Amino acid sequence: MPPNKKAKVRKETTSSDDSSDEGKASAFNKKKKAATPARKREKGSSDSPTYSHWLMKSEPESRFQNGIDLKFGIEDLKAQPEQTACWDGVRNYQARNFMRQMKVGQRAFFYHSNCKEPGVAGLMKIVKEAYVDHTQFDRKDPHYDAASNPGSPKWSMVDVQYQRMTRRFLPLSELKRYHLQHRDSGGPLKNLALFTKPRLSVQPLTAEEFDFILSLEDKKPL
Repeated sequence: MPPNKKAKVRKETTSSDDSSDEGKASAFNKKKKAATPARKREKGSSDSPTYSHWLMKSEPESRFQNGIDLKFGIEDLKAQPEQTACWDGVRNYQARNFMRQMKVGQRAFFYHSNCKEPGVAGLMKIVKEAYVDHTQFDRKDPHYDAASNPGSPKWSMVDVQYQRMTRRFLPLSELKRYHLQHRDSGGPLKNLALFTKPRLSVQPLTAEEFDFILSLEDKKPL
């Protein structure tokens, strides 16, 4: 991606793999322009459970939309200044509201989606909580949403920072086998959102789910 330009990472799409992505992100050298916190809660959101671990999807392979390559894998995040990027463009209301729950220091899996072999590639952490960058209202942007406006945005963004690669890639196929086993046995992945709500590009994880998935990096493939 060209330096000193906003580089699109995760924009709203529908993928053909495990999990039809409904959101993506952007990595860019952040400009000091107006950005406002996105903390307004949806009606009834106070009844929603809170989470502290996440799985966030992005596409590691090139796919062009309106002439812009939406590719952004974990290696692209690692190559960013300070290994930090903005995760934005998420318009699905449930995924967006999950982003608004995120707190600085929380960890997330970087999940490669819409590719030959989807799965968990590494870890990142939240370094800036949900906000809205009004400079995103650019009609030339392939993800410009004419129905949205700065006063009532349909999206939020967070900043994420690369932590490390997983010691081995954890493919979707392996996670699915554990999910099916645990659905019968009551194991930690029995209700994993990756399979119960596969279209969400930003998904919450319980601490038990996160720890179990992370433990797989030290085990032989199932």
